[in-house]
Amino acid sequence: MGRFFFPALLLALGTTAASAQSDRWQQHVKYQMDVRLDAQTHRLTGKQRLEYTNNSPDTLYRIFYHLYWNAFQPGSMMDVRSQELGKKITSKDALGNDRQDWDARVTDRISKLQPSEIGYQKVLSLRRDGHQQQFRTEETILVVELDKPILPHSKTVLDMDFEAQVPVQIRRSGRDNKEGIDYSMAQWYPKLCEYDYEGWHPTPYIAREFYGVWGDFDVKITLDKKYVIAGTGYLQNPNTIGYGYEAPGTRVTRPAGNTLTWHFVAPNVHDFVWAADPEYKHITKKVDDFTAHFFYRENDTTRTTWPQLAEMIPAAYAYIREHYGPYPYKQYSFIQGGDGGMEYPMATLIMGNGKMNGLYGVAIHEWMHSWYQGMLATNESLYPWMDEGFTTFAEDNVIGNTVDSLKGRWHQEPNYRSYFALVRSGYEEPMSTHSDHFDTNYGYSINAYSKGAVFLEQLGYVIGAASRDAGLLRYYRDWRFKHPNAKDFIRVMEKESGLQLDWYLQYMMNSTKHIDYAIDDMAIENGKTVVRLRRDGGFPMPIDLMVEYADGRKEMHYIPLTLMFGNKPNENPGVKRIVHDGWKWTHPTYSIKLDVPPGQIKSIEIDPSKRLADINRSNNRAQQ
Repeated sequence: MGRFFFPALLLALGTTAASAQSDRWQQHVKYQMDVRLDAQTHRLTGKQRLEYTNNSPDTLYRIFYHLYWNAFQPGSMMDVRSQELGKKITSKDALGNDRQDWDARVTDRISKLQPSEIGYQKVLSLRRDGHQQQFRTEETILVVELDKPILPHSKTVLDMDFEAQVPVQIRRSGRDNKEGIDYSMAQWYPKLCEYDYEGWHPTPYIAREFYGVWGDFDVKITLDKKYVIAGTGYLQNPNTIGYGYEAPGTRVTRPAGNTLTWHFVAPNVHDFVWAADPEYKHITKKVDDFTAHFFYRENDTTRTTWPQLAEMIPAAYAYIREHYGPYPYKQYSFIQGGDGGMEYPMATLIMGNGKMNGLYGVAIHEWMHSWYQGMLATNESLYPWMDEGFTTFAEDNVIGNTVDSLKGRWHQEPNYRSYFALVRSGYEEPMSTHSDHFDTNYGYSINAYSKGAVFLEQLGYVIGAASRDAGLLRYYRDWRFKHPNAKDFIRVMEKESGLQLDWYLQYMMNSTKHIDYAIDDMAIENGKTVVRLRRDGGFPMPIDLMVEYADGRKEMHYIPLTLMFGNKPNENPGVKRIVHDGWKWTHPTYSIKLDVPPGQIKSIEIDPSKRLADINRSNNRAQQ
């Protein structure tokens, strides 16, 4: 394959990333792939050239690749894991029937696949710098024993021939999804595993999360010319492809023959997805300094909803840019495909035949992954809540502030409700649990999505929402393209707030201790009211205590936690705030004195904002 020079955007992205956090090295990949898909047999054949830069201080004696599609075979780890989880009953459906814990999209479907329906990826040959390498396949991981080690701060070139069979659509990728999309090509190529400061991450594909190496992709895809392709990257030959990619007024000249070769490049991304269907309708919308692309099958529903979605994206992006940072690429594609919603760099696969509210919701959720999975890209296997939870938090805020009927509401309340249900269920596990190793799908999903969102909303309670929001922008600026971990995030928030927050991360991530505070007693002492508060839960927190007097006055009594070594700012300057001495986490009770007798007090309430994830709020308010 010939060399390809990436556009100036690559330099801009790389420069920004390098200057953001110089002490966290990153490996780098440069893929060149040339693949052909036979739509009659659903077979994919291809060549891959991978230039790998070892920026680490370590010598690498072997490397690993992901072979995701090997999961779609009877008896695979994904198959058995799904069936085992399906034996557990974790909830009831709307009719009161027991609900099995397996993923409803997977269930036992893999076990029933016929040879023509399974997925596989086979590496036929692998050469490193021209020399054949020894390798073996362990289901979804290819283990390569190198003939010579890769030295620190050196490059090597790996040339691979591979073939694959596209599975029937079960989980994320595959052919013929429920809405009739022919090909959802996710996890379709042998993908080098990430090596970072914690070592290799050859995580078997069980169904959950992903982690990848940033780099540059140069991809050529050949298939029947009736197909329209959507995906990651910028199309390099739009005027010989057409299908809405060509510049307005340009005459499209396609080559002779039954196939087309589509040529995409994508700078500074950690994965590449594409989808293909002969009936895709392709529309675009200019949004600020990038273009949003939309690919969908037209029917009575989508004919209205998808164009409406396109019109809603500019307002959504205005909110996103202000609160979470700018989108750094020149293109993003919303693609009908997959099995629900799944994020990839510069693109998403989403089910698209539903009502407008549902389509907008899943589109915004998957797009917000461009920030937390695409640019920040924490290891999702180890910290799924830092991707799914942060994305859920942002999604709810974006939707709540751009849909007129939702404005003015508290957008995070459903996440608290889900978290409280998890606590009651008995299936809660620490958020530090590896995403593949949760005992239940239910426990994983609420931990990752809802409790992860509660983590951020409640952090706003601890340090002040304004500090939290400024911290999110600082996190974006400091850590994009650097694979941050949970400690990196909390350090950003400590710098932004000036408060110690290690205790908050410890309790939220590594424990299942719960918050439970109560108004314990009200007594008279020398004509004044003494209010005693009680901590029933094992999770200590600072306390906002609102006192409302009979004459209508309100006072916020703020009790910091001594572990914070400071106070959050007054979030409501319109209400008088009195700051008390800190509450020591070792002490189960705390008392404050009010300068009035009990008869002049109308009510006292712990956390009137409801942002404290208190599992029993029935004892948080006392009223005369």
